[in-house]
Amino acid sequence: QVRLVESGGGSAQSGGSLRLSCEASDYTFSRHCMGWFRKAPGKDREGVAIIDSDGSTVYAESVKGRFTISRDNAKNTLQMNSLEPEDTAMYWCGADCRGEAPQTVMVTGDFGYWGQGTQVTVSS
Repeated sequence: QVRLVESGGGSAQSGGSLRLSCEASDYTFSRHCMGWFRKAPGKDREGVAIIDSDGSTVYAESVKGRFTISRDNAKNTLQMNSLEPEDTAMYWCGADCRGEAPQTVMVTGDFGYWGQGTQVTVSS
């Protein structure tokens, strides 16, 4: 059973930074896309960023220029800078776009695998 193990998250002040990491227990996931979704109370789930196996990336408009996703084989890191209170949410790592384009998965959230989630709280 493949597991996605997330780390990072926590609390930060507005304008601060946090880093989320996600590592797949199976090294073959270096061949799959990986990314992050988030959900804030009272809001719909939102795709944050996805990085494909070739390093290409797609971001939500709301985080462009502030968040950067990168990867090292089957591990990805989401560096979150210039945090805003609106970034407060539960964040989940996902992996395996199952043949769909990352841009599509950003909308559908149809990853093959998900992590357990990690909370990010940004105070003003």
